[in-house]
Amino acid sequence: MQRFRGPIDLHAHSSVSDGTESPTQLVRQAAEAGLGTVAITDHDATSGWAAASDEARRVGITLIPGMELSTQVQFSSVHMLAYLFDPANEALQIETARIRAARLTRAEEIVRRISRDYDLTWDDVLAQTTPNATVGRPHIADALVARGHAPNRSDAFAGILHWRRGYYQPHYAPDPREGVRLVREAGGVPVLAHPGTRGAEAVIPAERLRVLVDDGLFGLEIDHRENMPDAKVRLRELAQRFGLEITGSSDWHGSGKPNMLGENTTAPEVLEKLIAEATGWAPVYPDAPAH
Repeated sequence: MQRFRGPIDLHAHSSVSDGTESPTQLVRQAAEAGLGTVAITDHDATSGWAAASDEARRVGITLIPGMELSTQVQFSSVHMLAYLFDPANEALQIETARIRAARLTRAEEIVRRISRDYDLTWDDVLAQTTPNATVGRPHIADALVARGHAPNRSDAFAGILHWRRGYYQPHYAPDPREGVRLVREAGGVPVLAHPGTRGAEAVIPAERLRVLVDDGLFGLEIDHRENMPDAKVRLRELAQRFGLEITGSSDWHGSGKPNMLGENTTAPEVLEKLIAEATGWAPVYPDAPAH
């Protein structure tokens, strides 16, 4: 019997990180879009899980609690989707708190640099956030838009916030191997997020991917609008070679990005395998009691 009714979208953000809608609105809009399952995956944060879970039960869809964990190789960001882990796991809590603090310090430094050339203050950025949100570059982009320095968030990233403009500032994040280890030790299931955004030549090398697979990597998010076509071909080859599962999702941010809920989806059998490997948390099914 099919456990999941409707399409499955395993990557969506709320205002807890850099989405424009609350966790409740995220789930409500997922239901209105016809999804049967949605994952809440805010950057380095889980504080939206409770509200999203309540709304999922109310509107009758399945929720997969998760997070998009920041990791990096040298100065290159490697985002990792983490699903159904224990949010109270001490090691993961310590690491995500460190990442969020580094994001905040980084954002303040970027604003300080931009303010030399543009009318922009830290208060402008805070005005674009919600209480306890993980502050990041998207909020700076929204502040630039509000100040009239860019027409929208995408243009802000392509212009003022592009690294070539000289305002960029890296921030701390663990190595991907440490990310996989932390997620697995918290009972969760790790998937590399949009690993093909820079084309096939920049796809993770096979030898490095093999190490992550040995560490416990579950899959690759291949069906994503920002993955380049040639990269998708290479990633599917690697997934088959190493026995990795393939996921698809929207990476929805509300009005913060053009991405639409359900524009890419994950096969039900892949989600079943993911759930079977998780020991840290359970999906929130429409007819399930509170966790």
